[in-house]
This record gives sequence, C-alpha cells and structure tokens, in this order.
Amino acid sequence: TWAPAIPPSDLEEFGVAAATVGGLKVALYAVDGEYYATADLCTHGAASLADGFLDGELIECPLHQGTFNVKTGAAVGAPCSVAVRTFPVKLEGGLLHVGLPGGA
Repeated sequence: TWAPAIPPSDLEEFGVAAATVGGLKVALYAVDGEYYATADLCTHGAASLADGFLDGELIECPLHQGTFNVKTGAAVGAPCSVAVRTFPVKLEGGLLHVGLPGGA
C-alpha cells in the first residue's frame, strides 16, 4: 500500500525530513535526485534520524553519531550495529509516497 507523505520540496534544505504515514514515523531522504525512506527511530538510541545530519547516502544519528546507509538501512558506523528498516518511495502527483507493508 502506498501512502502519501510530503512534497519533495520539504527535503530541499537538509535532504532529510520526518513524516508519519499509515501511523508509522519515517524519515525521508533526497540523495542524488533519488528518494529513500527509513524508520525514523535509531536502532541504537531512541532518537529521530530526521533530526540527524545527512552526508551523501549516510544519515548520522543526532544522539551518539552512529550512521546508517539510507539506501539499504545498514548500520555502518558505531555505535549503531542493527540495521534500520527501509521503505520504498515514489513520487506521484507532486508528493512522495511511502510503500507500507501489509496495507498499513
């Protein structure tokens, strides 16, 4: 199920923004003209990834500076070691839509 989230213009300033879609909090990212989404909660410490610093395809958690690859969800920088969940994203009708599992 695809759920509307935010317009791509919300990503212009920092490359990352938070949204709630289908009851889930997600972080959306713009990287090299493509869009990605992950769960918004760091798997190491309860911090919003949308509040982090996006450097290329890596998002740095604002709490302990661990990093995740926004394309794959992989934890790539300590102290993070557990991947963050990813979701498909598409641009349709001027809004980014996030693909949610099981009709959420």
